[in-house]
Formats: sequence, C-alpha cells, structure tokens
Amino acid sequence: MSFGNPPIKYYGVMDTGLLALDTITLESSSGGVIPLQYMIFGCGHNNLGNFYNQVMGIVGLGRGPLSLISQIGSSFGGRRFSHCLVPYYSDYFLPSIMTFGSGSEVMGDGVVSTPLITKEFRSHYYVTLKGISVGDTYLSLHRFSKGNMIIDSGTTLTLLPQKLHDQVVDEVKKQVPLKPIIDDPQFGGRLCYRTLDLQEPIITTHFEGANIQLKPIQTFYQPKFDVFCFAFGSISDSVGIYGNLAQTNYLIGFDLEKEVVSFKATQCNLHHSLV
Repeated sequence: MSFGNPPIKYYGVMDTGLLALDTITLESSSGGVIPLQYMIFGCGHNNLGNFYNQVMGIVGLGRGPLSLISQIGSSFGGRRFSHCLVPYYSDYFLPSIMTFGSGSEVMGDGVVSTPLITKEFRSHYYVTLKGISVGDTYLSLHRFSKGNMIIDSGTTLTLLPQKLHDQVVDEVKKQVPLKPIIDDPQFGGRLCYRTLDLQEPIITTHFEGANIQLKPIQTFYQPKFDVFCFAFGSISDSVGIYGNLAQTNYLIGFDLEKEVVSFKATQCNLHHSLV
C-alpha cells in the first residue's frame, strides 16, 4: 500500500503503460461486497523503484486526483480514511484494517493530531517533525521547515536527515545495554543486536501538535529470528519519510477536508473486533 498515484496521468495507450476504467469490488467488514464503478486504474510497463515479481500492484492512497481516495470520496461520505497496521513481527497473522469515508474518523481518549502541509508535489502527506526523543533525551531537528516529513505506508523504514539520524543512532547505542553486531554485511551496516527480548528504549517522534511514542516493536525489525535491527535510516534529502513500521499499532486517520492526520495508540490485532 502506498501514498502515490498511478504512474500514468491520462487515458490511452503509452509506451510506459495503460489507463483503464473498470468496476473494482471491495470486501466489506460486514461480510458483503461493495462494487465501485468507473474506477480509473493503471498498468505500468516501465516501472521505477523497488518493485518485485511478487508485488501485484500499488493502491494509490495519495491526495492526487487519480488516487483511490480521491475517486471514492463522494461515494463514501468524504475524502477521509484510516488504517490500523498490524505489526510485522507478531503472532497475530491478521490483515490490517482500512476504513473509508464516514466512520473512519479517529476519535476518543488519547488522540493527537498534526496539520497536513500542502507543498508543490501535492500527492504526498506532508507533516512537520520538530525533533525525536530517545528515552528522556530530546534531539532537536535544527532549522526544521514546515512539511519536512512524508507519512508513507509504502515505505518500510523511517528515514531521517543524516545529522538527526546519526544523533538518534548514537543515543540508542547509549541506552541499549547490549553490544551491537558489527562487521556483518548481511545487515547492511545497520544498528543490530542479538536478542529475543528488546524492551527499550521508547522513542518519541515530536510532530507539530502531536507526540507519538514508539516501542521497540515499532522501531526495530527482525531480519533473522534472534536479531533486531534499528528501523531508522538516513536520507540525503531535506524531507524525511515516516515509514510503515513506525505506523503499526496506531489507528491513523487522514482527513483531507480538515487537513489533519490523527493518531491513536491501538492494539491493531484487536481492532478487527471493533470494526
């Protein structure tokens, strides 16, 4: 799932793909089906990026006119949606839940919200990151600008500007009382530990108006059974990416009419019984 648009911007056959109209049918949590008529979708013939043969396609959840959200907004009661991503490395083996339109609002105790920022490339969901805390240590993002992070469910890791990334990694090393794995090329130079029970540290992302606390299940991933690697990487661009590992176990709602994104800590495997 990704916050992009189909690769083709107009109807017809091109040397890079096709656009077509058809009916797309969604399964409802109530057990029925919902047919969506006259939906625009694309089939790319020359795709860029990290695509694999096992991937059947990308659901466009962005703000552009051809995204699924824009196309179905009038049918579902508004341009808004929410999702609750089940952690990758859990024993739940359940699919993640998405809700569209009316009823997808994130409400109740513990909800925090941050403004969506409109920038030149309008399809992305831009928010403003002010800093990150590792435990009780606050690391400020100096000279931060509005809309300096993209929330993207199609990116796995959270990518930070190089300086802030290095500071966060150094602080994690100080707070985790274990010796990191070094000089093992299979882990790509990432900060990794051999352990089966990593409980600390708690990392807090400080967005404008919203502090999001992340536990190790959201900030580390397991490339092997007994190895945990830090799920934050660096990016040379001034705009970072808030990846899907950090989004797990949060009910996250995107309201394109109020221009906000809201977060509520939720055990997403139990969210199935609430939908």
